[in-house]
Amino acid sequence: MRFFAIHLWYHFSFMVVSIAMLGVGTAGTVLAIVSARSQYADQRFDKQRLIFRNISEWICSESVIPLFALTAGVSIMLSYLAANRFPFDPVRLSWEKWQILYLFLYCTILSVPFLFSALLIASMFLHRSERAKSIYSADLLGAGLGSISVLALLHISGPENPVICASVMCLTGTCISGKRTYKVAAILLIFSNIILLTAGHDILEPRLSPFKKLSNYLKYPGAEHMKTYNSSYSRIDVFKSPAVRLAPGLSLKYLNPLPDQTGMAVDGDRITVVTDASDKSKLHFLSHLPSSAAYEITQDVTVLVIDPGGGLQALMAAYYEAKEVHKVESNPLLLKIIRDDLSEFSGGIYGENTWTGLGRNRLSLMNSDKYDIVDIPMTGISVSGSFGISEDYRYTVNAFEKYLAALKRDGMLSISLYIIPPARTEFRLLATLLSAFERMGIDDASGRIVAIRSWDSLTILAAKNPFTKKELAGIKEFSGSRRFDMLYYQGIKKEESNAYIKYASDNYYEGFISLIDREKRSQFIDNYLFDISPVTDNSPFSGYYIKLENIKAIYKTMGHNWLYFMDEGYMLPFILAILVISCIIIISLPAVSKPIRTKLRTYHRSVTASTMVYFAMLGLGFMFLEVSLMQKNILLLENPSYSFSVMLTAILISSGAGSYVSRRHTGLSSPFFIVVLSAAILGYSYLYPFLLHHLVSQNLMTKILLLSLSVIPIGFLMGIPFPTGLTLLGKNHGSLIPWAWAINACFSVLAPVLSVAIALSAGFDMVLHIASVAYFFAFISLLSIRKNT
Repeated sequence: MRFFAIHLWYHFSFMVVSIAMLGVGTAGTVLAIVSARSQYADQRFDKQRLIFRNISEWICSESVIPLFALTAGVSIMLSYLAANRFPFDPVRLSWEKWQILYLFLYCTILSVPFLFSALLIASMFLHRSERAKSIYSADLLGAGLGSISVLALLHISGPENPVICASVMCLTGTCISGKRTYKVAAILLIFSNIILLTAGHDILEPRLSPFKKLSNYLKYPGAEHMKTYNSSYSRIDVFKSPAVRLAPGLSLKYLNPLPDQTGMAVDGDRITVVTDASDKSKLHFLSHLPSSAAYEITQDVTVLVIDPGGGLQALMAAYYEAKEVHKVESNPLLLKIIRDDLSEFSGGIYGENTWTGLGRNRLSLMNSDKYDIVDIPMTGISVSGSFGISEDYRYTVNAFEKYLAALKRDGMLSISLYIIPPARTEFRLLATLLSAFERMGIDDASGRIVAIRSWDSLTILAAKNPFTKKELAGIKEFSGSRRFDMLYYQGIKKEESNAYIKYASDNYYEGFISLIDREKRSQFIDNYLFDISPVTDNSPFSGYYIKLENIKAIYKTMGHNWLYFMDEGYMLPFILAILVISCIIIISLPAVSKPIRTKLRTYHRSVTASTMVYFAMLGLGFMFLEVSLMQKNILLLENPSYSFSVMLTAILISSGAGSYVSRRHTGLSSPFFIVVLSAAILGYSYLYPFLLHHLVSQNLMTKILLLSLSVIPIGFLMGIPFPTGLTLLGKNHGSLIPWAWAINACFSVLAPVLSVAIALSAGFDMVLHIASVAYFFAFISLLSIRKNT
């Protein structure tokens, strides 16, 4: 995930699990074919068939298992190095057709280590099916410990260190269990890894796409890269560049130079800046930004700035002499860098009243009616209107309810964002804000909304109570003196909205009027080219605007440019198609193999069909649950790395425990417990909002502990069905084990991508419900297998 976020973009991280499971599924198919071939009694003993049979017998022997560990260790490092230098770049897809092939090869390269590690584990299941539960338990325990351990490694350096550690662990396994030749090779490779770690920084460091913003800013004359910082949730590069100039919507009447600014790039692409605050006279430009409107009409205020980044809006609040300025920044590393290394340069803006985390969660710890202004800057130096399929819980209806509740009686929200035609971000934000007002019992918010527009940004002010005539007069005077246009206020005339900065058509004015009018809102949202409907915590993809039925019209509107669809995450169905084709091939190959077909004729048809359905539903159910919980808990744990690691650790270790305990207590292998698991998942989906409500105000360690405890019962039950099925097959249908493994893995490949696709339209609660249904189908299939075995 971290490698993808740095090397490509964060919204490609959803592919990680699918790529891994693609390798795992391929291993099952390979083992199914060669194991069947090794047992196939073919009367034609020509030299070629004899060689192939001998190779098959060797691959299927227990003695080769340490070799799989060796090849896994080697391929981990080689695949990382290859992927880091591979010419795949999603931006090039819009003009280079070869990138489609590169995407396939890129995924293949990264799946190779999982192929060899899966061959090792699947071979163990094949040879020791009677001990399937012990093997599965050990596998899940190691995976769970690895998921949490990687966080510590990522805090030391970038993703290259955990890659080397994973490689060394596999090679160490060879040293423990392999023959002398394997051991010598493993020791030499371990030393090679150590040498690469100490002397190969330039080779190992993730290569940034040349189309990332940091790469472009460093091309300017006089640009300087200063330092790189790493954590488990982001990489931040501090740099100087002539291109670093942040003053969103600066009035064209302001003619003086800006103060010196230092750039900070998060994962090479999300850019924010720190402004030199040493000379107060140079900060006068702050009063010429549209985002200063709220400060111009208020005095002696208490301010909360949500995600100030480099601190421009926090600096603005201090410039206007706010009584108190509270700051909540979601990226702890960014905050630490500014505090430790740029404190004097920044004027100590993060010296006090500063917290890390999500602003909405911080508000849950405070009393309501606390702030005069809640400032939400959505502007960085990077002008971007789309974040693809990245989840973001800061701009949902639920979040805006929190922000509005935090305001004093006469308080207001100030939301600033860039104008990126065609309008979509602005309209979705307004629709979401209006929906939050409605949830608070305010059906008509027309008097509570004011919007002003500059040449490249706009500011929306949303008040808890209707704006007074005095406040409106102050905003109009401020806008007119800076040559900003009034975009909306209750009673605005059309000619007021396009007075200074003229657009050919004033779509923004018409859109605001239609959205704020309750009678026109639904029709406007339904008929609009893009999806601008309000987003909630159940489907927090505020940057996804595509309507499938409008693909052609959107393509035409965006200048016949496919790059837009790449940014928007429209690679999702494209990648899904590639995965579906790959999985069909992986599952079908054993069926067209003559030795396997011959073997299948000796089995009852219902056993084969039920086995396929059973292991397919287990893969789908397991991954749907896992992905849903990882995504939903980003809100509570406040960054994806923590959520993914904690949920993986809790689910995998508890599943491992369930597998181990069921070995001793055979009653747990009853199909009845799969029904219990199905019901438990369904119940958890309805219990989760209650859990969220009570945990959001707790500290991080308490959240981690209680969240882990909440999923342990489900995880415990999830660890039983898979080894139970393998043990059952091992009694009379052992040759089906590798194929069952492949089918399970293939549906695990599809599940992460499918879960995101479903969540985009129906939400993650629906994904959990489907997981419950999948386990119920697994229960029905298991009954059929037991009946005919």
